[in-house]
Amino acid sequence: MLGVEPALVAAPENVTEAADVMRVAAENGLAVVPRGAETRLDWGAPPERCDLLVDTHRLDGLIEHAAGDLVAKAEAGLPMERLAEKLAERDQRLALDVPLPGSTVGGTIATGAAGPLRSLYGTPRSLVIGLTIVRADGQVARSGGKVVKNVAGYDLGRLFSGSFGTLGLIVDATFRLHPVPAATAYVVCAVSGPEDAHDAVQTVLHCAVAPSAVEYIGPSGTVAVLLEGVPDGVAARARQTADLLGENAEISGTAPDGWGRYPDGTTLIDISAPPPALRDLLTLLGPDIAVTWSGSGHGHVGLPAESTPDEVADVLGRLRDALGRHRGGAVVRYTPEEVRGEIDLWGPVPALALMRRVKDQFDPDHRLSPGRFAGGI
Repeated sequence: MLGVEPALVAAPENVTEAADVMRVAAENGLAVVPRGAETRLDWGAPPERCDLLVDTHRLDGLIEHAAGDLVAKAEAGLPMERLAEKLAERDQRLALDVPLPGSTVGGTIATGAAGPLRSLYGTPRSLVIGLTIVRADGQVARSGGKVVKNVAGYDLGRLFSGSFGTLGLIVDATFRLHPVPAATAYVVCAVSGPEDAHDAVQTVLHCAVAPSAVEYIGPSGTVAVLLEGVPDGVAARARQTADLLGENAEISGTAPDGWGRYPDGTTLIDISAPPPALRDLLTLLGPDIAVTWSGSGHGHVGLPAESTPDEVADVLGRLRDALGRHRGGAVVRYTPEEVRGEIDLWGPVPALALMRRVKDQFDPDHRLSPGRFAGGI
């Protein structure tokens, strides 16, 4: 994992075994790194050490699906695609995109991963209503959902979303679900440059068609709009959206190429800023860089394999300057090893002092994924 080899590997099958593994690790002072399907194990910084890798692939069950309550409880190692298949049997879904096939429930929460659907439905921290975790000392803690025991008032779902395994081992999660829409349509429009892209996105965001997602996809220069609902309503809203976007707009029953996926490249940069920043972003990047941008104000930039450390650092610095003027930022998710050591992966982190205090409370010995997160947490 990013050049760090674990000394030991454990694969617990249930919460009791997971707690025993974490307790023994604590007794022996072992540094612990959780692993799901390894789809995002190269995100963030390498751990300072990894004595024990906790593999969650045996924690792969759907514990409960209360369809009447639109709630499901799933174990951390369950692949998101399998969860989707099981929920679809009752015409329900977890409204999270899966940009990387094979991603697990725990890994998706731990990295806070989301795609275009975040515009309407939010990210994992919005959809997790309960979480079971094992603390660094081996104690099991729960919050939210249908459980009673809490952890000193913490909302674990929000706290653990995007925590990169630095606060505890996720064992299972309870999610708020949504019905599978009866109909969907995509309105796809080619745009000619930053100004055109900005105007198209703003037009859709400020009209009454109520899209589930709005996505800019580059370098193809495409603005795509997802509409969901009942068949007649979706058809009417799709026509209205196409009229708003002009003669280049087309209505399709399938997603355009690149929808809900990370842009190609060996360096992936996660970007965030309010939607009006799109014009500045595209002007800075130019027409040839792979980029996706959601109407929620979040997106990704992919830099090509031939990018040197200096070139990555230059693009990253200019991105942070441009997005910072919109109160946004840029975080490197993955990049080649020779680049990683030459750049600041995380950029400014205003809440770093608070994050350190939370880390100290959950993992006072700093044994959980040490150094993987911002500020060496």
